[in-house]
Amino acid sequence: MMEPQNKGKKAQGISLQEIARLIDGEVIGDEMIRISGINALDAAGPGEISFLTSSRYQDRLSNTLASAVILQEKTALYDGAQVIVADPKRAYPKVASLFAPDIPRFPGVSEQASCHGTCRIGKRVSIYPNVFVGEDAEIGDESILFPGVYVGNRVRIGRKTVLYPNVTVLDDCQIGNEVIIHAGTVIGSDGFGFVQEGGHSMKIPQLGIVHIDDQVEIGANNCIDRAAFGKTWIQRGVKTDNLVQIAHNVIIGEDSIIVAQAGISGSVKIGRQVMLGGQVGVADHLEIGDRVMIASQSGVAKSIEPGQIVSGTPTMPHRLWLRASSLFQHLPEFSRRLRGLEKRLDSIEMRGKKE
Repeated sequence: MMEPQNKGKKAQGISLQEIARLIDGEVIGDEMIRISGINALDAAGPGEISFLTSSRYQDRLSNTLASAVILQEKTALYDGAQVIVADPKRAYPKVASLFAPDIPRFPGVSEQASCHGTCRIGKRVSIYPNVFVGEDAEIGDESILFPGVYVGNRVRIGRKTVLYPNVTVLDDCQIGNEVIIHAGTVIGSDGFGFVQEGGHSMKIPQLGIVHIDDQVEIGANNCIDRAAFGKTWIQRGVKTDNLVQIAHNVIIGEDSIIVAQAGISGSVKIGRQVMLGGQVGVADHLEIGDRVMIASQSGVAKSIEPGQIVSGTPTMPHRLWLRASSLFQHLPEFSRRLRGLEKRLDSIEMRGKKE
């Protein structure tokens, strides 16, 4: 049987004083109120704490049933206890973590898992039924492998890493400590490498690996291809959304964020703290500098210097793109007026010739 799920919150609740201490907040009102959960302003009830992150939602303060609210400034719109913090958005995940349920763990290694005799499994590892662990693979202490996970030969998985159902990690790939990989993701599939010969596509063997550093979180149904040689490298702290494609030999720098349906072509090098919006496409062999921000649905056809904010297809400075895109809806009118001006100019030139 599975171990009972710990709901991650004390049965008697947590005092508002404790919560305020966690987020460096100042309590206005009763600091000994017991809080048993967190919820949105319009959904919270007694015993729950809520939060105000934008002035757009101030009107909800007067109607909320929450026992306490986290906000940036004291307000007369709410009569209950208030916790004043510098940034409610940053405070929210810390408070939410107090009430988040623990990840459920299978007690030990299931007899219905298939673990090769040469694999090495650390202390307090949880391996659910229907998991496969290959030859000479290594699973670090306290890691969790959910049903349907496939771990190939010679794979290395670090400590406190979680692989959700149906994650596939193919031969020789390396995954660090405290990594989260969500359901359905494939790590180490062959890179898309072919050469045309006589009208046919000849496959180029993909001999490298995927290397994922510590504290990375990979969304559901990502595809991260192994390198043609060397490694595809996802560096520390990278976060990817669902449905992201990362091709062979890509390097993604520390603390970068890749949003849903982005596609990164082969041998792209992405710097640190880069943000790629949803459905961004990046052509192969480009370099994206540190702290670059690329707006959703942009197409990147050339390298981008550090610190730039770009949009559009092909990408251009974001403000220029805003000005250009605002003109699109007027193009038919501009075209009509231009044709009219051309006709008038032709008429003037004809009269001039007659005179």
